[in-house]
Amino acid sequence: MPNQTSIEDLLEQEFPVDQELIYLNHAAIAPLPARTGRAIHDFAHECVHEGSRHYGRWQAQEALLREQLRALLSAPSVDDIALVKNTSEGLSMIAYGLHWSEGDEVIITNQEFPSNRIIWESLRQQGVLVTEVDVSHSVSPEDAIIDAFNEKTRLLSVSSVQFGTGLRLNLKNLGTACKDANIPFCVDAIQGLGVFSHNVVDMNIDFLVADAHKWLLGPEGIGVFYCAEKWRERLKLYEYGWHMVEHMGDFDRRDWHPAASARRFECGSPNTLGVFAFSASLSLLLEIGIETVEQRVLKRTDHLRQWIDQHPALENLSPSGPGQLAGITTFKHPKIDAAVLFKALQRHNIMCAPRGGGIRFSPHCYNRLETLNRAIKAVEISIESIT
Repeated sequence: MPNQTSIEDLLEQEFPVDQELIYLNHAAIAPLPARTGRAIHDFAHECVHEGSRHYGRWQAQEALLREQLRALLSAPSVDDIALVKNTSEGLSMIAYGLHWSEGDEVIITNQEFPSNRIIWESLRQQGVLVTEVDVSHSVSPEDAIIDAFNEKTRLLSVSSVQFGTGLRLNLKNLGTACKDANIPFCVDAIQGLGVFSHNVVDMNIDFLVADAHKWLLGPEGIGVFYCAEKWRERLKLYEYGWHMVEHMGDFDRRDWHPAASARRFECGSPNTLGVFAFSASLSLLLEIGIETVEQRVLKRTDHLRQWIDQHPALENLSPSGPGQLAGITTFKHPKIDAAVLFKALQRHNIMCAPRGGGIRFSPHCYNRLETLNRAIKAVEISIESIT
């Protein structure tokens, strides 16, 4: 792992965007590291001049990406890793792969992004109930969720970090409770993976899904789907093709069966450009180390929280309990509409988002504290000009 000085130099080289914009929108779409841009350029250049001449190397890169994702999740095997287009696709595979009976219940929270709500609500046509647990004012959101378990609960599906407030859940506590209650545990990790450890074994996670384009610093159109071995053959398949069979590549073979690995969830040709880009982005995060990324992100979160708490007018909409801080900080001004303040901040070249009833800042590990201070100054100038 690089030392602190070399990390600063590395991040400055990898993210020139921090010199050009005040980019605090990683909870939406992150800028790509320089190495990822080079990987995309090099792959495109190869395709233009040589086509698929080096297809074997493309397959090797895909294998490397699976191993990087296995390491990131501390998964037992690369066989547990599938590559998907996005989080919604992975959640759909779970929702429509599981066997449901009339009256079965799925538990979610009342803060979920639509991806982790709509898919479960769509099961109502099969008689499945969706229960939203209110975690907005809970001292212990985990206890509120666990207290909702009952004899009809068949799945718990939560985001590791909530997109609007930035509430970070204790996945190990939830996973342990699910294991004890024999309830499958599904995690939408898109707002946490890349910043925090998501050890799927230690946390008793059965399913985990996340896109590449937020905290993982990758491109849109590719993501990871972790499926614990015990569930692979228990999920019904609804996508079929040449890529998901055990004997992939044996095109003359007429008999077939789904791959034993999580590749069974990948029906057709891979997103090879996305593979090269995603792998490059992960190489940076793994080089820095997730523990270091977490420390740096939380330092920036704390810097913003202290400013908000000390400001005479701003209200912090994000939780501040032990272990609940993430990379998302949402705040509001009681007399200024969030949409109005958002437009004012855009004029200061601040990349952020109106979410959760306020303004959402989501810095990553590379953002300099100087950059955050520029954002703080811009907020204060904007408030003064509006009021």
